[in-house]
Amino acid sequence: MAKKDYVTRGRGTKKTTKKQAPRRKPWRSGLLAILLVGGFVYGLYLLSNDPEPPAPVPVVSKPTPKPKPTKVIPPPPEEKWDYVETLPSREIKVQAKEQTVSKIPYVMQCGAYKTSAQAEARKLDIAFQGLSSEIRKKEGSSWYRVILGPYKFKRDAERARHKLQRAKIEPCAIWKDTD
Repeated sequence: MAKKDYVTRGRGTKKTTKKQAPRRKPWRSGLLAILLVGGFVYGLYLLSNDPEPPAPVPVVSKPTPKPKPTKVIPPPPEEKWDYVETLPSREIKVQAKEQTVSKIPYVMQCGAYKTSAQAEARKLDIAFQGLSSEIRKKEGSSWYRVILGPYKFKRDAERARHKLQRAKIEPCAIWKDTD
């Protein structure tokens, strides 16, 4: 029995078949060209002839329309606004919520850093905003914390934190000082 190569079987080079475009008949395109040229020449012939002047159109006078009665516009109403005079003399009464003074003061921490140079840089950024801060290091810890405060009221600490947020110094946390 003869050995056959089954791997290459069926894998021949594919012959590409070109689809032929349908041929146009040359007499059609010639006829179209003759019609277009003829139409162009006819148009030039019509333009070269002087047209006869049109017959005069009889002028018919139109009757004048009746004038429409005009509507009388009433005068504008008088405005009854008096806020322009009364607003400067008004007084707004606001009752502020009474603040309680905490026995333990509030502090704000604006970062904890591994090196003192990083903590000093943050302290300098805070000093440029007009706030004073200090660097604290707990015994047994290798972290340097940048602390602002103490504040009697939490509202004062919030005010300082918002000032630092506007200067893109974040994050700062507020809590009661237990040290």
